[in-house]
Amino acid sequence: MASRDPSTAPRSPSTAPRDAGDAENAPDDTVRAALERALRSAVRGEVAFDATARALTTMDASNYRRVPLGVVAPRDADDIAAALAVCRAHGVPVVPRGGGTSIAGQATGTGIVLDLTRHLRSITELDPGSRTAVVQPGVVLDDLRAAAAPHGLTFGPDPSTHSRCTIGGMIGNNSCGSHSVAWGTTADNVHALTVARYGGDTLRLARGAEGPAGLHELVAAHLALLRTGFPGLPRRISGYAMDALLPERGPDPARAFCGSEGTLGVVTEATLRLVEAPAARALAVLGYADESAAAEAAPGLLPHHPLTVEGMAADLVREPAGLPRGAAWLFAETGGATPAEARAHAERIVRAASPDAVDAAVVTDRAGQRALWRIREDAAGTATRLPDGSEAWPGWEDCAVPPARLGPYLRDFRALLAEHGLRGTPYGHFGDGCIHVRIDFDLLSGAGVARFRRFSEELASLVVAHGGSLSGEHGDGQARAELLPRMYGDELVALFGRFKDLWDPDGGMNPGILARPARLDENLRFDVLPRKPVDVAFGYPHDGGDFSAAVRRCVGVAKCRTTEVPGPSVMCPSFRATGEEAHSTRGRARLLHEMLAGTAGGVITDGWRSTEVRDALDLCLSCKGCRSDCPAGVDMATYKAEFLHHHYRRRLRPAAHYAMGWLPLWLRLASPFAGALNASARVRPLAALAKRLAGIAPERGIPVLARETFTRWLNRRWGKGTFILSNDQVALVWPDTFTEHLSPEVGRAAVRVLEATGRRVIPAGRGLCCGLTYVSTGQLDRARKVMRRTLDRLGGILGDPLVVLEPSCAATLRTDLPELLADDPRAAELAASVRTLAQYLEEYAPDWAPPRLDRPVTGQTHCHQHAVLGDGAERRLRERAGLDGELAGGCCGLAGNFGFERGHWEVSVACAEDALLPAVRDAPPGAEILADGFSCRTQLGQVGGVRARHLAEVLAQGLEPGALPPDPRSSIAGGA
Repeated sequence: MASRDPSTAPRSPSTAPRDAGDAENAPDDTVRAALERALRSAVRGEVAFDATARALTTMDASNYRRVPLGVVAPRDADDIAAALAVCRAHGVPVVPRGGGTSIAGQATGTGIVLDLTRHLRSITELDPGSRTAVVQPGVVLDDLRAAAAPHGLTFGPDPSTHSRCTIGGMIGNNSCGSHSVAWGTTADNVHALTVARYGGDTLRLARGAEGPAGLHELVAAHLALLRTGFPGLPRRISGYAMDALLPERGPDPARAFCGSEGTLGVVTEATLRLVEAPAARALAVLGYADESAAAEAAPGLLPHHPLTVEGMAADLVREPAGLPRGAAWLFAETGGATPAEARAHAERIVRAASPDAVDAAVVTDRAGQRALWRIREDAAGTATRLPDGSEAWPGWEDCAVPPARLGPYLRDFRALLAEHGLRGTPYGHFGDGCIHVRIDFDLLSGAGVARFRRFSEELASLVVAHGGSLSGEHGDGQARAELLPRMYGDELVALFGRFKDLWDPDGGMNPGILARPARLDENLRFDVLPRKPVDVAFGYPHDGGDFSAAVRRCVGVAKCRTTEVPGPSVMCPSFRATGEEAHSTRGRARLLHEMLAGTAGGVITDGWRSTEVRDALDLCLSCKGCRSDCPAGVDMATYKAEFLHHHYRRRLRPAAHYAMGWLPLWLRLASPFAGALNASARVRPLAALAKRLAGIAPERGIPVLARETFTRWLNRRWGKGTFILSNDQVALVWPDTFTEHLSPEVGRAAVRVLEATGRRVIPAGRGLCCGLTYVSTGQLDRARKVMRRTLDRLGGILGDPLVVLEPSCAATLRTDLPELLADDPRAAELAASVRTLAQYLEEYAPDWAPPRLDRPVTGQTHCHQHAVLGDGAERRLRERAGLDGELAGGCCGLAGNFGFERGHWEVSVACAEDALLPAVRDAPPGAEILADGFSCRTQLGQVGGVRARHLAEVLAQGLEPGALPPDPRSSIAGGA
């Protein structure tokens, strides 16, 4: 590690920024309070020093963790300057932060974190003529691309986090993405920058500009070193790009600033170059015998001018998903003025690859391309778990070598992994020689961390031996900066330190990163976690029963911060409704991490009693969307139930937990009095009183109780105790609470459909309950009792297929029940028997032809079905019935008890307005509104004013000769 040059040290040691993460240097409460007061006085944006704000920013998407003093969300450039002035006066360091998806630790800081995502999100100018855009640093890349798209333009760099990464962060890391073979890095696409410095002034950086005082002289004194010290390769991101300041290159201080990782100043405005976006695209997918064959073939495709050449091997692909034959693949995207031109371009690439490729496919439809790209883009999260479930971590996420050296490098890299007993799944930008990989480092034990260091040192030497760069995309951060002397030598690294000091003589910008870096094995985020599993209720079978390991799943890739609903995805409705990090899946995971750290150094020290964690989880809808949509498989609904279980143990709970958590019991008791209770609910003062006592939002209507339950109707239809000789002639229907007491018409419709297949339908039993409402309110002891009683009552039919009509109950039986009753083998047997109606029909009545309905549909796939059960069978059944159209993604916002609870009305409605209600409003006339979940139908009735139906109801109605569909707006569900 390079030593500090005394001649360039901060001039006033007494005011040099302290390392606030060091306990010896951490300011006391008086100093911290004075800093907070000064910031609140000087800054118009939000200033937060509370535990929640600090916990949310302790980590990025790396292995590192640094605890800040506070977080400032500036409103404009003046606010940034004011915050820097206060921090300079108090000797406190600053780290600018965009989307927080950096993989090397550079988006964490020990002083003040500047959150540039909250307010600085304006595209102030977009000029199609000059193909430029002027943006603030917090603009999300996808927002810029959406603004440029109507003009046929785009911003070329596109990292896989394009839906949440910010332009400021891309400039800080010199981000690249999959299209860099065509359009280069962020530095290649920056025209000018406005930068606020820690010292108080503002610089305008562009080609030919001066930069800070002394910069020209520093470069002039070291021309030979700068001309010979940098390897020539397309993905050289490591270190400072001082070679951009050579006189023959401009000089270009804006380009030199790119990749400085927040260590030189804060970008307040950026003028970007835009590129022409092809009108049409095609994707050539090439299969190879192995990874090395794919890597060696990649450079040969570049002369054909593809837009991308991406590579991945079979050990990263959980399902083939339409990939051609092979054990490794290259994705070569092509563009053209027309679809035919793009396809012809892709076919030329296939022909050029044919001697080496074992198989190939050209994909031209957008849906097919998106499905394949999703495999590649989710790799940053998917790679965090190896196929056997082992954890894998970044740290050597993005080394780059000359593309022609990629094949030999990968062979040597695999050998080095084996030598250290490590495993990883390489993938990435093969056309640029840049490889991403997550490795199964043991970062919890001293021996494991020592091996992490040894491997890092040897891999750095290997990369340099192949003529490569330690970072090819995500920057050095803390993960690699210590090893820069191996790549550049001591003399050039010492020059980096002097370069840093010219920009930031007080040393206040992101200290410990790039220049004079912290050690790569310091500040590891795992250091503060408990070493022994904590006592929990759920089994966490995919995490070895360890709740800490479950929380560690969140590596910070922040797909949950996406503000648009991409297709059928659900995650994360509460973030899209609020825009607050605390209400994202990542934010909640960060708070749980700090809670587990506790007194070992965590920001949150009161454990399961934490009000910070409780408040963040309060707006979690338990939609389970993250269980499927998070690339790392975070399951926040389960974590929320676990937390509530401990938080309220032996304590008084909110009224809604008793009212709605115990809903199955109350509905059974209320059933004989349904008529009188329904009438009482229509009396406004009585309804208001009931809602207040039950903790229900006053805006909500009370659902109408069925006068005759589903099982009573079914038993009356066939007679109790009817003896069936053959299981092939019977279909068992699960009498879930909602179908039983609130929407028996769904059950009756399902019976009609199942009878049409030649089966007699009987209820699976009496008094059965999946435990959903107890789980969602965290009453897990009660949930287990209810679940065990259900298993006892199923008796001899346990294991027979069960048709479950309510998706949330089916999901609970499929996942929560076996994870809560991990010690009972009957739980897994019951979980395996669960089928939705469409799944049952497809599996047990494959020859049955549904009625042909031939009408458009809209509505929403239940979030639990999307996350746990999948909706493939439902899609195929709708297609066979002639029900055309896609259902919306997202969550309806009611989500069981969530939308009924007092204080959740606004967020609940915002979630409905995100995707579901716009889809219903935009539906063609006469469209059928489908919603299999009781919550979804209730929300559509109460908030949207329309009647939605379960797929069973639509099919049953179609079985009636001459029947016409009801007008979805003629009967509005909802209650009083």
